[in-house]
Amino acid sequence: MRIGLIAMSGVRVRTKELAELGVTLPGFVNRGKVIASLPSLGLLTVAALTPPDVEVEYIEFDEVPEADGDLPMFDLVGLSSFTARIDATYALADRYRAMGVPVVLGGLHVTLMPDEAQAHADAIVLDGAEGAWPELVRDFQAGCMKPRYRGLKKDVFKPENYVEPRFDLLKGRPYNRVTVQTSRGCPINCEFCAASIRITSSFQQKPVERVISELRAVTEVVDLPFVEFADDNTFVNKKWGKALLREMAPLNLKWFTETDITVADDPELLDLMAKAGCRQILIGLESPSASGLRGIDPHDWKARRFDTYLEAIARIQAAGISVNGTFVLGLDSHTPDIFAELRDFVRASNLLEVQLTVQTPFPGTPLYARLKQTGRLLTDRFWDRCTLFDVNYRPLRMSVDALESGFRWLAGEVYNEREFNRRKRHYMDLTRARSAPQPFPMQLSA
Repeated sequence: MRIGLIAMSGVRVRTKELAELGVTLPGFVNRGKVIASLPSLGLLTVAALTPPDVEVEYIEFDEVPEADGDLPMFDLVGLSSFTARIDATYALADRYRAMGVPVVLGGLHVTLMPDEAQAHADAIVLDGAEGAWPELVRDFQAGCMKPRYRGLKKDVFKPENYVEPRFDLLKGRPYNRVTVQTSRGCPINCEFCAASIRITSSFQQKPVERVISELRAVTEVVDLPFVEFADDNTFVNKKWGKALLREMAPLNLKWFTETDITVADDPELLDLMAKAGCRQILIGLESPSASGLRGIDPHDWKARRFDTYLEAIARIQAAGISVNGTFVLGLDSHTPDIFAELRDFVRASNLLEVQLTVQTPFPGTPLYARLKQTGRLLTDRFWDRCTLFDVNYRPLRMSVDALESGFRWLAGEVYNEREFNRRKRHYMDLTRARSAPQPFPMQLSA
């Protein structure tokens, strides 16, 4: 028996003006290429959950093959995709089914939109693959595969449920970055978040020894890998984080992760991160004012932390770790003044990297439900525009045109070569100051 696990990659901006703008903005374009080039950690996990007597092939499609083109044949096909590429995934699923090949769909979008996905699949897997995929394969082999399977929302890292992803399936592929997961979920619970928090019942942390084992496995199949931790918020637990970093340091890896601003509160943690090879952290700053952050999360956690933003960014970057600050434009508090305010904040903060996004009501999020209830969605179904850069709702305090044109203007202000070089010079000055020999304290005579 052969199973084909196929990932649809390559998210694309749909708005013509933004796509054209991206061609001249290296920071904007390069980040998109990096995301598109990452392997599907979810499908590598599914491969590991597959019984050992079943042959598995892992494939990535950037585009759906032409209608008259040949598709690789399998006894069963499993598909996964971003929301922005889900329609292409459905089209591929329909082609396989028309050829008589049974199809299973899974992933975050399928979990959040199960009835939609069911129309394109013989079976769907909801929530995590753990606790569902092995049963599905056994049922398929017995000729009694059910239309729906529900995996685990908790305890996914317990010994009886955990598997190490099949990183060996990446051997020989030209990846410069590989994903490793240390946790699922995030306690902040932002309204717009469409990450793993939507398929977990609580924040879950992988044991340190498991993470180290996976990192070692990655180094065996990818030369000099740059690791991206596929987490929503890696360093929620500072004690666990320090234990992990001490074990990581001897591996001599370079890596990137997403976490929250509180890492700046712990000098020991920052020092350990730098020594363990952390090159950059992505932090969801979201807005350049405290008022803009109110209502983003249930307890206004980010709004209450805003006054620490500038000092925290300076402290993290002075430790030799660059900050990629991400911002969401079009929040309910935002007026057309937000674009100049954010430009000024970026300049004042000296962030090395900046990720500008448009508020996106992904299906299944509280934001989507709220905007749909209040009639502010431009259309109920806009999955190919869930790119983080395309507008698909009516902002509260500006027009759609104002948000789109303001975003383009701000991108030009932030991503131009002059501004990036200014931020880079500042960061390099910090790096040089950190590595310069420190003078010995003067000895006073008795």
